[in-house]
Amino acid sequence: MSTPTFKDYFSAGAAEYAAFRPKYPPELFRFVASLPAERRVAWDCATGSGQAAVPLADHFDRVIATDASGAQLAHATPHARVAYSVALADASGFPSGTIDLVTVAQALHWLPLDRFVAEVRRVLAPGGALAVWSYGGTRIDPAIDAVIKRYYSETVGAHWAPERTLVDTGYSTIELPVDEIPSPPLSMTAELTLDELAGYIRTWSATRKLAAAIGRDPVVELIEELLPHWGPPTARRTVEWPLRVRAGRVRAGA
Repeated sequence: MSTPTFKDYFSAGAAEYAAFRPKYPPELFRFVASLPAERRVAWDCATGSGQAAVPLADHFDRVIATDASGAQLAHATPHARVAYSVALADASGFPSGTIDLVTVAQALHWLPLDRFVAEVRRVLAPGGALAVWSYGGTRIDPAIDAVIKRYYSETVGAHWAPERTLVDTGYSTIELPVDEIPSPPLSMTAELTLDELAGYIRTWSATRKLAAAIGRDPVVELIEELLPHWGPPTARRTVEWPLRVRAGRVRAGA
């Protein structure tokens, strides 16, 4: 029998991912915690460094956070009610019917969808729910946004994996076995310097692939292009990432 594998675009930059990825708003976790019938155990699948797992622990007795990348988990934030473990999305190892909520934050596009959905069905308790969310481009101001959009689509565009199109559409084309409940309008925001924004853009899988292909950091040139619009590099600007959430209780037998 062959050993399961996964597409690992992030282990090499795990420390940067933990440092520079934006934080999700508390309103997101209040919303997803309202979905299941019980709040005993949540499973945060493809947790990365725990960006969603730790806030979930404010609403659940226990959170189990898994990732296929041990390097990502090495940078995860410790929490008394969060247990981290290495596991594939379609082979969690959890007993059947023991999970109340499954979450996937900005990672559903990397998962083997059919097998993952089957695993969700197996592990969920009655009244259990699934919540997935994604975010795409930043919003800062029109001039800066135009430069970053050009970098995204042209400079690194050819280096995005095909799955990235699922993020660009907010997972709207993915069939999920849930009775969907619309989320309130949600966004992440942060006050970033230009160097901090550059750190975030360096976590993009396409940025890392382009840098490996050309043997230099392409974000250096991006910073130079942004400087006239940003002002002093140490100035902090509000950066917004609109969130797109799909969530609901999983339909029985769907």
